[in-house]
This record gives sequence, structure tokens and C-alpha cells, in this order.
Amino acid sequence: MRIVLSTVQVPFLSGGAELHVQSLSEALVREGHEVAVVSIPFKWYPPERIHEHLLACRLLDLTEANGLKVDRVIGLKFPAYHVRHPNKVTWIIHQFRTAFEMWGSPDCDLSPHPNGKSVRDSIEAVERTLLPEARALYANSRTVAGRLKHFCNIDAQPLYHPPRNAADFHSGEYGDYLYFPSRINKWKRQALAIEALAQTRNPVHLRISGPEDKPGEIGGLKEMARSLGVENRVAFLGPVRLEEMIACYAGCRAVVFPAEQEDYGYVTLEAMLSSKPVITCTDSGGPTEFIRNGEEGFVCNPDPTALADAMDLLWESRSLARECGAKARSRYDEMGISWKNVVKLLLQ
Repeated sequence: MRIVLSTVQVPFLSGGAELHVQSLSEALVREGHEVAVVSIPFKWYPPERIHEHLLACRLLDLTEANGLKVDRVIGLKFPAYHVRHPNKVTWIIHQFRTAFEMWGSPDCDLSPHPNGKSVRDSIEAVERTLLPEARALYANSRTVAGRLKHFCNIDAQPLYHPPRNAADFHSGEYGDYLYFPSRINKWKRQALAIEALAQTRNPVHLRISGPEDKPGEIGGLKEMARSLGVENRVAFLGPVRLEEMIACYAGCRAVVFPAEQEDYGYVTLEAMLSSKPVITCTDSGGPTEFIRNGEEGFVCNPDPTALADAMDLLWESRSLARECGAKARSRYDEMGISWKNVVKLLLQ
């Protein structure tokens, strides 16, 4: 088949969504298909510009290219998943979040705008009207599907996919540190993990890796660690190469990932592939779809005391960490998460 992946990208910025698109493209090519990525530049400010981008997507003609028919369009991100095509499947990475689950939060730049409410209402109306155009509708996770149902009363089937370089992750020793790999920002809640570290009964050590979203965020966390008296028990590795990250997963006792309302959470899957238990939170979204409390790790209330208790349990018992890690790897395998399955469903 000749397939177009329809997405948007902020020029000069690249992240998990772009890796997702690249991985899907590679998976489709491995299955013998011809793939083109149509990435539309996106600017969400001022809010009135959002409708211009939506109109641009609706005006695109992706039915053919160079005189040859495009057999399938797979829409991935708002508003690019609203392009018109008679044979379109939509796989939602996430909706326009500030119009839905982030609306009214301190990080929402849409709700304080004078026209924010009208823009938000029009986006909801567009979603309700245009998403059903797709011949099939999938979501990146049960969490994303749940938001779609809650806000727009539209059903979508969760479709899980492997993290990039999944085959390279492996298990090693259950060492003397916990590992927290992620971008550093308040949504990932590294601060919560450091507060928990200060409440542990044991001298638990934590390694945090990843780039800071805004300058100064690592400095603020270091100052917090100093003020709580745990600066000698937390190491900030900064951005690390893939090989180093895989080695940290392989050698840790457990993985800490208490992010708030994560869409999917590659960290969880990478930990499972490394046979390591995961400490996450009840409001972490995607990770709770894979980790069951007391089985593949611990799903805690999002407070330092609860996280500290889980850290202590795994620190005090290497055998418990090994047992939970083995269950995590088995659960990943049992769920049948593979790009082959993703391609099969998107093209059926």
C-alpha cells in the first residue's frame, strides 16, 4: 500500500511524538509498504491561529501524489488527523490538551485568553464532528481513549506500541540505586521523588537522567535535595546516550516514574523490558495500564510518604524487586505489544 502519515510538528522542536511517527513509518516499510510522512507546521498562539491550521489541514488533497493513488492515510496528531481522505484511519497520540484535560490548569495558556472559551468550545465541536469520519479510530492508550470518551463522547480502541529500540533493553543486576529517566519538568514530578527520598527509612539512592525542559529546573531540584538533606543520595546525570540509559535500566533495583497524567509512558515499558519493577502513582495515567499494585511494582497515592514506603520495600528486599521485575517482563510479553500487531490493525 501507499500510505501517508499525517502529523504536525513545531519547527525546530522534536520529541517523543516525532520518534513515534518515525517508528511507525519504519514498521510499515518493514511490512513492505511505501510510506510518506506529511508533517504540517503548527502554531497554537494566538489561539485564533488554531483554526487557520485546521483549515489548512482540511484543504490538503492527499488522495493521490504524482498521479498515483494514496491507499491509506493514518492521522496522528491534532489538527493533522482531520485531513480528508476516503480511506483514513486515526490513531490519536493525544488531542489538543489545553482544550481538554489541561483546561483551567496553571499550565494552560488557552483558558486565560479572552477568546479561550470560544476557541475551546469550537475545538470540541470539531472533534465531535470530524473524528467519526475515520474508518477506524484508535488511541495511544486507554488513558487517551478515556479522555476522548469523557470530553467528546467518542469511543476509540487503545492500541499499544513498543518503545524505540525495544530489543536492546535487557535485565542485569538489581543494584543499589533506583532510576528515574525522563524529561525534567513538573509534570514528571522529579520533585515528588526527591521529597519521598527524604522520608525513606533506608539510605535509598536515586539516579535521575534526562534533559530539563526549562533552564534552571535541575538547579532547583538540586537545591531541594540540599534543603532536605539528601543531596548525597540523589545523582543528576543530565541527558544521557541511549546506551547509558539502557545500562542504567539494566543495573537498577527499580524504576521510579510518578508522572502526572502521562499519555502513555515509554519509561514504564522500558522498565518492563528490563525486568524491573516500577513505582508509579494512581494519577499517573498510562503507567497504571501496565503496572498493578504489588505485582509488577507499586501504584502509590501521589504523596511523598506513599512513594517512600514503596522505595523502602524494594530497597529492603532485592528478592522482591527481582520477583516484581520478572512479573513486569512477563506481563509485557503477554500483552503482545509489537509493531507487527500495530500495522495489522491500522491497515485492516
